Amino acid sequence: MMLPVSAPFHCALMQPAAEVMAAALPGVTIAPPVVAVVSNVLAQPITNPSDIVGRLVDQITGTVRWRQSVAFMVAAGVRTFYEIGAGKVLTGLIKRIAEPDRCLAIGAPQDIETLKMDRARTGPGP
Repeated sequence: MMLPVSAPFHCALMQPAAEVMAAALPGVTIAPPVVAVVSNVLAQPITNPSDIVGRLVDQITGTVRWRQSVAFMVAAGVRTFYEIGAGKVLTGLIKRIAEPDRCLAIGAPQDIETLKMDRARTGPGP
């Protein structure tokens, strides 16, 4: 099925972009995360900064395992999801895949206040 998208995301046609990313990331310091990062190309958690760098490059041309990533997080006890960035596409997909307790899109400065109020009302969550 052909999908109407604005660019050839997550496929071999993006290899030049992956090469640019691979060249740029060695100049970036990535500390070990406080919580595991679920790689959307592995659908598994990663914590090693060099693994995180590698998966950031891989996701440009690789298959995104979004459904599996969300399922992994839900099985691990995640009940709260925040989508950080422009749009609400991932929030909608999460709601179709799982039944989260909370799922908020944070894409504009005023959304930060909504996030703060949500966290104050419900606590930080798992």
